[in-house]
Amino acid sequence: MAFGLCWGVITGTCTSIYVAMAADPQTYRVEIRPTGNKDIDATLSDVSSLVSLKKTKAVGAFALAGRVKGDYDRLQTAMDSFGYYNAKINIKLGAGKTLISNDDSKKKNKTEADIHQVTQLANAMDGSNPDLPNFIANIPDKTEAVIVVDIDKGDQYHLGKIELVENKPSTQPVKDPTSPNAKPKIVSEPVTLTADQQKAFNLKPGQVAVSADVVAAKGRLLTSLREDGHALAKISDPVAYLRPDTKTLDIVYQVNPGPIVDLGNIDFRGLKKVNEDFVRKRLLLRDGQLYQPSKIESARQDLASLGVFSSIDATAATKLDVNGKLPLVLTFKESKRRSVSFEAGYSTDLGGRLGVRWSHRNLFGNAEKLNVAALATGLGGTAQRGLGYDIYADFTKPDFRRRDQDFNARIEAVKQRLYSYDQTALLVKGGLNRKINKRWRASVYLGAIQERIIQQHIKNDYTMINVPLAVRYDSTDLDSPMMSPTHGMKGSVSVTPTTSFGDGTIFFAALEGSASTYLDLAKIGLTDPGDSVFAFRGTVGSIQGASRMNLPPDQRMYAGGTSTVRGFRFQGVGPQFPGTKYAVGGKAMDAGTVEFRQKITESIGAQAFVDAGQVSKTSMPFQGDLRVGVGAGGKYYTPLGPIRLDVAVPMNRPSRGDKFEVYISLGETF
Repeated sequence: MAFGLCWGVITGTCTSIYVAMAADPQTYRVEIRPTGNKDIDATLSDVSSLVSLKKTKAVGAFALAGRVKGDYDRLQTAMDSFGYYNAKINIKLGAGKTLISNDDSKKKNKTEADIHQVTQLANAMDGSNPDLPNFIANIPDKTEAVIVVDIDKGDQYHLGKIELVENKPSTQPVKDPTSPNAKPKIVSEPVTLTADQQKAFNLKPGQVAVSADVVAAKGRLLTSLREDGHALAKISDPVAYLRPDTKTLDIVYQVNPGPIVDLGNIDFRGLKKVNEDFVRKRLLLRDGQLYQPSKIESARQDLASLGVFSSIDATAATKLDVNGKLPLVLTFKESKRRSVSFEAGYSTDLGGRLGVRWSHRNLFGNAEKLNVAALATGLGGTAQRGLGYDIYADFTKPDFRRRDQDFNARIEAVKQRLYSYDQTALLVKGGLNRKINKRWRASVYLGAIQERIIQQHIKNDYTMINVPLAVRYDSTDLDSPMMSPTHGMKGSVSVTPTTSFGDGTIFFAALEGSASTYLDLAKIGLTDPGDSVFAFRGTVGSIQGASRMNLPPDQRMYAGGTSTVRGFRFQGVGPQFPGTKYAVGGKAMDAGTVEFRQKITESIGAQAFVDAGQVSKTSMPFQGDLRVGVGAGGKYYTPLGPIRLDVAVPMNRPSRGDKFEVYISLGETF
């Protein structure tokens, strides 16, 4: 509404000043009429402030008019992004609870009131009219404003001529070089791209003139130029020229590739407790190598994998040094060296485990790690007969004797009271873990075990020396093993020759192989990436050498539990002592899993699975009673990895087996 003031008592003149006042909050609804393209319609709805702000705080006439007028630019930009550069945006405002389009008025059986609504809309206020606030303010109280967005797409433009030019001083001599203002003439010369740069640029005449593609091409080309050593390359924002007669868009990029340069001096900043010599030897960059952002990033991530830095920034200089090289600065922020953490886990078969761990991430200044932990185990559980403990100290020295080779040593004291046997043991091992390449790792250890085993009331002491050898492969490309893989494969093969000194000296070798792979249904176009994944796992093992009953009970093979057949308790699959639920163990085992993982929201997921496995009395796998378990569960995604809750039931449990098992874990099972 508006009111007038009369001014001019002395002069006798009267000037009316109208001040528009915001009316009561104006409710409204929006109809963006279909353009015939669902993607365009969705984008228009996303960018429209009329739509996005509709459910926010109610607004008056001025604010609503501002939303209407602001939507012209937003909607036009959206149409430009799809190549419709001469689209006509038409926004009309009317009033009423129902809205009938002009096309609807042509249909039969329309009432007189319907025709009136059509007429009312035809005579409504255009959204670009400067008097729009007053029009909205005069809408009757408690009457809903009707906003109709109608867009004529027009013709879709395609890319025409695409030029990449570099501004350079002309080689032509200056007419009067003695003049104080004498400067070479600047000329534009075409820039020639290499095959790789052209492939990265990936913009060709004739394709639809989508603005996002034009902008993205600039970024891809700049990345490619820098990857080829053009560290100081610059590309200006593309300039577009509309050609209405041909419905094309000509594009010009100003490109300054600059010289191809090498890395210069690499300066370290922020190191305090971590030795610079160690970091420099570890660094994958050297003075004089070709400047490549991907190599710099790989080196940064490699240093970050040491676990002693909370952040690492790599900053290249903005100009070359006196030798024509580009200096680089690595700025480190060191993590806290010491930490205390608590560990907890639970499953109905193994019960709960609860403990504390103390860690030092940089013991001697070269990223050496020491973990000391004490855990109580066997807190309940269908496969446990009482409380136990697990106490260990684990030391790792990275880059031992050579890069990507870690030395690891561990001493551990274990006590567990399983239904299969009671064990009290001291374990010591030390060895090397080498990264062969991005996918492959290998390890070799020398270990010793001193233990006492009680099985079926028979007590035996064992002293064992073993040499575990293992090769592992991983192409899942995960930053953390706790995360959910969606592609690739993981696999391992191990051989553990062992000599046991007990009642008599025996020699045996345990061979085991496992593999898992993942199928993302997005690969066949059924879902979005990572939403629906099939996971497959297979494990097979065999012990060669000593007879089954001569083997120490803890060295025999078992199945059941999270790593083999869920639904059956730990060591619940395989031969049992007559009339008991105590597992004997075998000389071979095999197990397989099919699991379907579905992401429901960004933080919630679910899974269903089928496990099957068996244990053989002989060293030949794929023999014995095949046991099958099925289950399902849910998960909550956290930055550390998913927290899973699974319930599994055995399909063909033995008479003394459990009816179900529950598992709670951090991270995927495989």
